[in-house]
Amino acid sequence: MENSPPETAHRCGFVTLVGKPNVGKSTLLNRVLGEKIAITSSRPQTTRNRIPGVLSRPDAQLVFIDTPGVHRANRALNQYMVDVANEAMWETDAVVLIVEAGTGPEFAVGVSDITHEMLAQLAERDTPVFLIINKIDRVTPLELLPVIDAYRQLFDFKALIPISALKGDGIEPLLTALVEVLPEGPALYPADALTDLPERFIAAEIIREKLFRTLGQEVPYSTAVSIERWRDRSSDGMVEIQAVIHVERDSQKGIVIGKGGRMIKTIGTQAREDLQRLLGSRVHLELFVRVDKGWTRSPEQLRKLGYG
Repeated sequence: MENSPPETAHRCGFVTLVGKPNVGKSTLLNRVLGEKIAITSSRPQTTRNRIPGVLSRPDAQLVFIDTPGVHRANRALNQYMVDVANEAMWETDAVVLIVEAGTGPEFAVGVSDITHEMLAQLAERDTPVFLIINKIDRVTPLELLPVIDAYRQLFDFKALIPISALKGDGIEPLLTALVEVLPEGPALYPADALTDLPERFIAAEIIREKLFRTLGQEVPYSTAVSIERWRDRSSDGMVEIQAVIHVERDSQKGIVIGKGGRMIKTIGTQAREDLQRLLGSRVHLELFVRVDKGWTRSPEQLRKLGYG
């Protein structure tokens, strides 16, 4: 009788997503998982914390870590975000550096100082680094080639993979390449787990996403959300949630509430719809607005709001 081929060993490990703000890290995480775990918006610096997402396959379990965009920090909150991203690059089995497709005049490629600094940090370790060129749906192949060539000359990447996180192009080749570098080992999470974040955290993030998508200009960057009360009603299966939106100034409170309360009502309606899909039950959501002067610049207040 012929010998059957040996079974492929199961692999499991951590994959950290890093890059500048708004390059599509959270969109990629949600696309890979097939579920919305990380909040997204068209504004940079939406992600503020380390967001884990678990993808379980027959051959491997990949624990993705979404991180805040690396940028020049000018407030305590911004410095916290950058620190989270930098620390995550050191505690992982693989790093996925995400950049945007696109070139300037005459196909010139501009690699930012921040990206150069990230590559310098990554060069200090033996961790395999994958370069993902995202948003290829926005460019032609002719515009993509100079981007690929420019980055190939900068760093010895394990692989360079063009993708569109929004449309799903290039995702399977990325996953295949990542599995190959993960260490052999059993799964760390149950097969049906998507994240280890508590529901309260995800609920606060959903509300904050609606703030980013609804409010104009700089107001969203001065907001945070905390869950004050959470009650699962056994009588009718409804979840009661009371959340506080923290702002820095009285004028911002007025903007969040809106004329006649219309703005906060819109935010609440949109958040409740997402929360009901997440929790699989009806949700009664109450939102309040509180002024915590200068909270984005105060390390003490940042810790109270979960940033530290």
